[in-house]
Amino acid sequence: MTISQDTSTPLVAVVGATGVQGGSVIKALLDSSKPYRIRAFTRDQKKPAAQALATQGIQIVSLSIVLDDAKEVVKAFTGANVVFLVTNFFEHLDADRETAEGKMMIDAAKSAGVARIVWSGLPDCAKISNGKYTHAVHFDGKAVVSEYGRQCGVPFVDVQCGYYANDMLNPKRSPIQRKDDGSFAMIVPVDAGTVLPVIDAVGDYGLYVRQVIEASVFPDGEECRTGEYLTLREIAAQVSQATGKRIVVEQIPLEMFRQAIATKMPPHIVLEFCDVWRCTEEFGFYGGKPISGLEGERQPVTLKNFAAEADWSQVLASS
Repeated sequence: MTISQDTSTPLVAVVGATGVQGGSVIKALLDSSKPYRIRAFTRDQKKPAAQALATQGIQIVSLSIVLDDAKEVVKAFTGANVVFLVTNFFEHLDADRETAEGKMMIDAAKSAGVARIVWSGLPDCAKISNGKYTHAVHFDGKAVVSEYGRQCGVPFVDVQCGYYANDMLNPKRSPIQRKDDGSFAMIVPVDAGTVLPVIDAVGDYGLYVRQVIEASVFPDGEECRTGEYLTLREIAAQVSQATGKRIVVEQIPLEMFRQAIATKMPPHIVLEFCDVWRCTEEFGFYGGKPISGLEGERQPVTLKNFAAEADWSQVLASS
């Protein structure tokens, strides 16, 4: 629908508007039958994605969400009925910074008089594993922010994003690799029966955020878990069926996996990846909790349908 400019219409402020999750939230709000005003935050108003949003009547605000700019963040959030908050750990790989910036945004939203906060968190691997896996700093740092948000005094919901199906299309991120004999394998350090909550994050994550925003009673304090539970074996089979390429799951020893990624990542991120995989295999990505339901006509796409429509050419090249 067309974005409303009526000041009586709810104003949703979206952090990371040109990123995967923020962009998905805006897409879902644009597709809603309800009217919204949207204030979209980006550090570069001139980038094509920001300009495309502006042409749809969305207010674009240049904002750097760092601790030194906390007062500017309060000003930017002022007037919003709802804020969607997300942090980008892989931009700087600093868990302490991510946690501090997440808490700062929550404090800013409270100071600005925002009525509701929706935050993109992740499970607490250390808690899920009863202290067995303690190096998942990206997950656990976001979990600290989630707990802080639940105690902030403003109605707060944590909408957690599952495993990005979109990442499988990116050669730099995809576990699918071409082998010397021309076949393909998902190279992972865990058993093929390990379950992941797979989601088209670009297309569907925002549906869950919109459902929270539009709920008749805002589910204060709750967490929403997104995705479709599939084993690695099922993921490989469905991508194989969609692409016509034979793809198998190949489990490698953890130490081999560690050595393979150590050339690409700093040591603390190598530890993180290893712990996240092991925690997911042993305790489940969400600690065994069910995926949250999604009401309405528009349901998330299944991996089977996503795989059939996706462009796999960069990952499944024949040479």
